[in-house]
Amino acid sequence: MKNANRHSSAQGAADAASRPFAARNFSDNAALHAVAEGGGALCTIVGIEGSFSRQLGAQLAIRRDGTVVGSLADGCLEAQLVAEVARIDAPVVRLYGRGSEQIDFRLPCGSAIHILIDPAPDREAIARVACDLSERRPATLALPLPDGCDQGLLRHRHFLPDLTIIAMGSGPESEALAHLADAAGVNIRSYGPDSAELALGRAPDLPAPDAWTAVILLFHDHEWERELLRWALGSDAFYIGAQGGAVARQRRLEMLAEDGVSPEDRARITSPVGIFPQARQPATLALSALSDIIFRYAALEPGQ
Repeated sequence: MKNANRHSSAQGAADAASRPFAARNFSDNAALHAVAEGGGALCTIVGIEGSFSRQLGAQLAIRRDGTVVGSLADGCLEAQLVAEVARIDAPVVRLYGRGSEQIDFRLPCGSAIHILIDPAPDREAIARVACDLSERRPATLALPLPDGCDQGLLRHRHFLPDLTIIAMGSGPESEALAHLADAAGVNIRSYGPDSAELALGRAPDLPAPDAWTAVILLFHDHEWERELLRWALGSDAFYIGAQGGAVARQRRLEMLAEDGVSPEDRARITSPVGIFPQARQPATLALSALSDIIFRYAALEPGQ
């Protein structure tokens, strides 16, 4: 029976790895939430020798039916981990890649990674972390390294709440950004001039953004910006951006100065938005802005 389960689980991992990108969840916190909600095994990269495509602390959940949530490599490693989970009943650390005893599995980059495989993680501890993240608080999970595995391996996994984008505006840029963010698995909340939460000349009827939220204004009618920017600047948002040409940018800064907004706060506004300011086409501008937001959010990640 154990061999039959192993075959079924490995096939589940292979099937999951073959699905289109949009059908899979690659969020760094997705594996943790999957275990908190439905149980299963949790695999964590606790050591990297050389370079690797994923970061230290990256995680993969293996559900009870053998399907996976998250990603650690290209699918082959995931299937290997599913098979490994079926053979163990306590946490183990396995070396994959250079120097590994797993002679049938090698990393193409020539490096090595240490993976903690926990077949039955502490769901209460994981649920507490998941609850903190759901309530937009950073959290830390202690990793159950087996005795004798202290060789500089990761002992605590630190988590940040997922990136959230609040996009305000109208037109093709707003629509393109919403589509791209959704395709990338980024939580985006879009509000246009007709939204109940927005009214010209007033702060939006929304909770203040937290330190893991980006606010971007994509208005062609810049009269909407004054109170929205004052609202965003009064928050902990890690990114505040507003599209517009040179004349609009200059007038925006003058307007905020007239309102008593400090030079330090005015400097928080990113404009033009995006990693290549020359972007003019709506889809290109949206991609440029989304790339910049994701890059800056990644910089907030604590050292593991």
